[in-house]
Amino acid sequence: MSWKDFIKQQQTMAYYQALQTFLQEQHASGKNIYPPEPLVFNAFDLTPLEDVKVVILGQDPYHGEGQAHGLSFSVPEGIKIPPSLRNIYKELSTSVDNYKIPESGNLEHWAKQGVLLLNAVLTVEQAAPGCHANKGWEIFTDNVIREINNTRSGVIFLLWGSYAHKKGRLIDQSKHRVLISTHPSPLSAYRGFFGCQHFSQVNDILAERGEPLIIW
Repeated sequence: MSWKDFIKQQQTMAYYQALQTFLQEQHASGKNIYPPEPLVFNAFDLTPLEDVKVVILGQDPYHGEGQAHGLSFSVPEGIKIPPSLRNIYKELSTSVDNYKIPESGNLEHWAKQGVLLLNAVLTVEQAAPGCHANKGWEIFTDNVIREINNTRSGVIFLLWGSYAHKKGRLIDQSKHRVLISTHPSPLSAYRGFFGCQHFSQVNDILAERGEPLIIW
C-alpha cells in the first residue's frame, strides 16, 4: 500500500471525518492553522512507505509563522533554527565524523533518504501549541506507525521524550529497532539526549546490513 492509498483509507473512517470537520471549522473561523494545507502531508510526499528506513517522531508542528512545513523538527529555508533542532545539530556534531552544523534548518534532504519526519499531531493553531491534540490526529499517526510496523521490517525508530516513548507499544521490536532518549528540547537535552549517539547508531545498523548510510 502507498501512503496515498493509506490516507484515502483513513479518510473513510469516522474519527478522520470528525477531524476534518474540526479543521474546516477552524479555517472557517479565520484562525491561522499551520502548516499550510498543501504541506500537512509533506512527510508522506517526501518519504514513500517503501523507502522508510528511519522514523523520527515529533509532537506537533511549530506554531510560529512560516516555521511548520510538515516535517518534524524541520523548518523551511531562511527560518531561524529552533532550539530543539539546534540541539539535534549539536548532537550530530559530536557523534558523526566530520559533521558540519548547517545554517539551514530544512531537513528535506533527510526525508528524501528515507527518514520519515513524523509529528504525532499534524496541525496546530498559530501561537497555541498542543491545541489540536486529541482531535483525531493521534489515531491517524498511530495507524501510520502500525502500517510501517506491519508492512516493513528493519525500520529504525528514534523515540525522543516521554510522549514519543508511548508510541513504542505499537512497534514489534523483534522486527524493528527502537532507540530511546530524552527529548532534544533545552529542558531535557542534557538529561540524556546529548551523548545518545542515535545518528551514528543508525548508520552503524545500516552499515551492518550493507545499506546506504544516511547523509545527515
